[in-house]
Amino acid sequence: MLFKPSQGWNPSRGAGSITPSAEKTARARGQELDWTVLIFDLIDLRSFSNLWYWIALAVAWSSASHWVLGIPYDMVLRARRVGGQAEQDLTDITRVNVSRILYIVDEAGVILLALLAFAVTTLILTGFVYGSEFAQALVLILLPLSIVGMMSVATARKIRHSGEAGEALHRRLALHRITVQVIGMISIFVTAFWGMLQNFNISILPG
Repeated sequence: MLFKPSQGWNPSRGAGSITPSAEKTARARGQELDWTVLIFDLIDLRSFSNLWYWIALAVAWSSASHWVLGIPYDMVLRARRVGGQAEQDLTDITRVNVSRILYIVDEAGVILLALLAFAVTTLILTGFVYGSEFAQALVLILLPLSIVGMMSVATARKIRHSGEAGEALHRRLALHRITVQVIGMISIFVTAFWGMLQNFNISILPG
Protein backbone atom coordinates (compact mmCIF):
# COMPACT_ATOMS: atom_id res chain seq x y z
CA MET A 1 0.00 0.00 0.00
CA LEU A 2 1.37 3.41 -0.97
CA PHE A 3 1.59 6.16 1.64
CA LYS A 4 -0.42 9.24 0.70
CA PRO A 5 0.71 12.42 2.47
CA SER A 6 -2.10 14.22 4.26
CA GLN A 7 -3.33 17.57 3.04
CA GLY A 8 -1.30 20.44 4.38
CA TRP A 9 2.01 18.45 4.38
CA ASN A 10 4.55 18.60 1.57
CA PRO A 11 7.34 15.95 1.63
CA SER A 12 9.61 18.13 -0.49
CA ARG A 13 9.57 20.84 2.24
CA GLY A 14 10.30 18.57 5.17
CA ALA A 15 8.28 16.86 7.88
CA GLY A 16 7.55 20.06 9.81
CA SER A 17 6.32 22.12 6.86
CA ILE A 18 2.74 23.13 6.25
CA THR A 19 1.11 24.45 3.11
CA PRO A 20 0.05 28.12 2.70
CA SER A 21 -3.61 27.08 2.92
CA ALA A 22 -3.02 25.56 6.34
CA GLU A 23 -1.22 28.71 7.46
CA LYS A 24 -4.18 30.85 6.33
CA THR A 25 -6.57 28.57 8.24
CA ALA A 26 -4.49 28.90 11.40
CA ARG A 27 -4.37 32.68 11.07
CA ALA A 28 -8.16 32.83 10.53
CA ARG A 29 -8.73 30.75 13.65
CA GLY A 30 -6.41 33.05 15.57
CA GLN A 31 -8.38 36.10 14.43
CA GLU A 32 -11.66 34.45 15.47
CA LEU A 33 -10.15 33.76 18.88
CA ASP A 34 -9.04 37.39 19.19
CA TRP A 35 -12.59 38.62 18.40
CA THR A 36 -14.04 36.17 20.93
CA VAL A 37 -11.67 37.42 23.64
CA LEU A 38 -12.55 41.04 22.77
CA ILE A 39 -16.30 40.39 22.97
CA PHE A 40 -15.99 38.65 26.35
CA ASP A 41 -13.83 41.52 27.60
CA LEU A 42 -16.59 43.97 26.65
CA ILE A 43 -19.30 41.97 28.48
CA ASP A 44 -17.07 40.86 31.35
CA LEU A 45 -19.23 39.96 34.35
CA ARG A 46 -16.47 41.18 36.66
CA SER A 47 -18.25 44.50 36.61
CA PHE A 48 -15.96 46.58 38.81
CA SER A 49 -13.09 46.18 36.35
CA ASN A 50 -15.33 46.93 33.37
CA LEU A 51 -15.44 50.46 31.94
CA TRP A 52 -19.05 50.00 30.77
CA TYR A 53 -20.27 49.55 34.35
CA TRP A 54 -18.81 52.88 35.44
CA ILE A 55 -20.29 54.58 32.38
CA ALA A 56 -23.71 53.12 33.27
CA LEU A 57 -23.31 54.27 36.88
CA ALA A 58 -22.48 57.84 35.80
CA VAL A 59 -25.38 57.94 33.31
CA ALA A 60 -27.84 56.60 35.91
CA TRP A 61 -27.03 59.27 38.48
CA SER A 62 -26.76 62.03 35.91
CA SER A 63 -30.26 61.16 34.67
CA ALA A 64 -31.67 60.89 38.19
CA SER A 65 -30.27 64.33 39.01
CA HIS A 66 -31.56 65.97 35.82
CA TRP A 67 -35.08 64.47 35.78
CA VAL A 68 -36.77 65.63 38.98
CA LEU A 69 -40.09 63.76 39.28
CA GLY A 70 -39.77 63.22 35.54
CA ILE A 71 -39.37 66.98 34.96
CA PRO A 72 -36.17 68.19 33.25
CA TYR A 73 -34.52 70.57 35.69
CA ASP A 74 -33.80 73.13 32.98
CA MET A 75 -37.56 73.84 32.98
CA VAL A 76 -37.32 74.81 36.66
CA LEU A 77 -34.40 77.14 35.95
CA ARG A 78 -36.17 78.70 32.98
CA ALA A 79 -39.40 79.21 34.94
CA ARG A 80 -37.48 80.86 37.79
CA ARG A 81 -35.56 83.12 35.40
CA VAL A 82 -38.23 84.00 32.83
CA GLY A 83 -41.61 83.37 34.46
CA GLY A 84 -44.76 83.85 32.41
CA GLN A 85 -45.42 80.98 30.02
CA ALA A 86 -42.39 79.07 31.26
CA GLU A 87 -43.84 79.17 34.78
CA GLN A 88 -47.19 77.94 33.51
CA ASP A 89 -45.51 75.12 31.58
CA LEU A 90 -43.68 74.03 34.72
CA THR A 91 -46.88 74.07 36.76
CA ASP A 92 -48.72 72.00 34.14
CA ILE A 93 -46.00 69.36 33.71
CA THR A 94 -45.57 69.09 37.48
CA ARG A 95 -49.30 68.52 37.92
CA VAL A 96 -49.31 65.84 35.21
CA ASN A 97 -46.25 64.01 36.56
CA VAL A 98 -47.40 64.17 40.17
CA SER A 99 -50.79 62.75 39.20
CA ARG A 100 -49.11 60.01 37.16
CA ILE A 101 -46.73 58.99 39.95
CA LEU A 102 -49.43 58.90 42.60
CA TYR A 103 -51.83 57.02 40.32
CA ILE A 104 -49.24 54.28 39.73
CA VAL A 105 -48.45 54.08 43.44
CA ASP A 106 -52.12 53.94 44.45
CA GLU A 107 -52.99 51.30 41.84
CA ALA A 108 -49.95 49.02 41.94
CA GLY A 109 -47.70 50.37 44.68
CA VAL A 110 -47.88 47.28 46.92
CA ILE A 111 -47.12 44.90 44.05
CA LEU A 112 -44.24 47.05 42.78
CA LEU A 113 -42.79 47.34 46.28
CA ALA A 114 -42.99 43.57 46.79
CA LEU A 115 -41.29 42.88 43.44
CA LEU A 116 -38.59 45.44 44.18
CA ALA A 117 -37.96 44.00 47.64
CA PHE A 118 -37.76 40.49 46.19
CA ALA A 119 -35.35 41.54 43.42
CA VAL A 120 -33.07 43.54 45.72
CA THR A 121 -33.04 40.81 48.40
CA THR A 122 -32.19 38.17 45.78
CA LEU A 123 -29.37 40.31 44.41
CA ILE A 124 -28.00 41.01 47.90
CA LEU A 125 -27.93 37.29 48.74
CA THR A 126 -26.44 36.36 45.37
CA GLY A 127 -23.84 39.10 45.50
CA PHE A 128 -22.74 39.37 49.12
CA VAL A 129 -23.42 35.82 50.33
CA TYR A 130 -22.54 33.78 47.23
CA GLY A 131 -19.93 36.22 45.92
CA SER A 132 -21.33 37.19 42.51
CA GLU A 133 -19.62 40.44 41.51
CA PHE A 134 -22.28 41.17 38.87
CA ALA A 135 -25.03 40.98 41.51
CA GLN A 136 -23.03 43.23 43.84
CA ALA A 137 -22.69 45.81 41.06
CA LEU A 138 -26.45 45.76 40.41
CA VAL A 139 -27.24 46.17 44.11
CA LEU A 140 -24.98 49.23 44.35
CA ILE A 141 -27.00 50.86 41.56
CA LEU A 142 -30.53 49.66 42.26
CA LEU A 143 -30.64 50.09 46.04
CA PRO A 144 -29.82 53.85 46.08
CA LEU A 145 -32.09 54.45 43.08
CA SER A 146 -34.89 52.69 44.97
CA ILE A 147 -34.41 55.19 47.80
CA VAL A 148 -34.63 58.01 45.24
CA GLY A 149 -37.85 56.49 43.90
CA MET A 150 -39.45 56.45 47.35
CA MET A 151 -38.33 60.03 47.89
CA SER A 152 -40.00 61.00 44.62
CA VAL A 153 -43.28 59.52 45.80
CA ALA A 154 -43.02 61.43 49.09
CA THR A 155 -42.23 64.68 47.27
CA ALA A 156 -45.15 64.15 44.88
CA ARG A 157 -47.52 63.69 47.83
CA LYS A 158 -46.24 66.88 49.48
CA ILE A 159 -46.75 68.88 46.29
CA ARG A 160 -50.31 67.61 45.86
CA HIS A 161 -51.18 68.07 49.53
CA SER A 162 -49.87 71.65 49.76
CA GLY A 163 -50.78 72.69 46.21
CA GLU A 164 -47.39 74.35 45.80
CA ALA A 165 -46.77 76.62 42.82
CA GLY A 166 -44.43 79.41 41.84
CA GLU A 167 -41.41 79.99 44.07
CA ALA A 168 -42.53 77.37 46.61
CA LEU A 169 -42.61 74.75 43.82
CA HIS A 170 -39.15 75.84 42.64
CA ARG A 171 -37.76 75.38 46.15
CA ARG A 172 -39.41 71.98 46.56
CA LEU A 173 -37.99 70.66 43.27
CA ALA A 174 -34.56 72.18 43.96
CA LEU A 175 -34.46 70.58 47.42
CA HIS A 176 -35.42 67.23 45.96
CA ARG A 177 -32.66 67.53 43.34
CA ILE A 178 -30.02 68.43 45.93
CA THR A 179 -31.03 65.43 48.04
CA VAL A 180 -30.77 63.15 45.00
CA GLN A 181 -27.31 64.54 44.25
CA VAL A 182 -26.16 63.90 47.83
CA ILE A 183 -27.41 60.31 47.67
CA GLY A 184 -25.73 59.93 44.29
CA MET A 185 -22.36 61.18 45.59
CA ILE A 186 -22.52 58.84 48.58
CA SER A 187 -23.51 55.94 46.31
CA ILE A 188 -20.70 56.62 43.84
CA PHE A 189 -18.16 56.89 46.69
CA VAL A 190 -19.30 53.61 48.25
CA THR A 191 -19.37 51.88 44.85
CA ALA A 192 -15.89 53.13 43.95
CA PHE A 193 -14.50 52.06 47.34
CA TRP A 194 -16.07 48.60 47.11
CA GLY A 195 -15.02 48.20 43.47
CA MET A 196 -11.39 49.09 44.22
CA LEU A 197 -11.42 46.66 47.13
CA GLN A 198 -12.71 43.85 44.90
CA ASN A 199 -10.17 44.61 42.16
CA PHE A 200 -7.38 44.70 44.75
CA ASN A 201 -8.44 41.32 46.18
CA ILE A 202 -8.55 39.80 42.69
CA SER A 203 -5.15 41.24 41.75
CA ILE A 204 -3.37 39.65 44.74
CA LEU A 205 -4.91 36.21 44.29
CA PRO A 206 -2.46 33.61 42.98
CA GLY A 207 -2.82 32.92 39.28
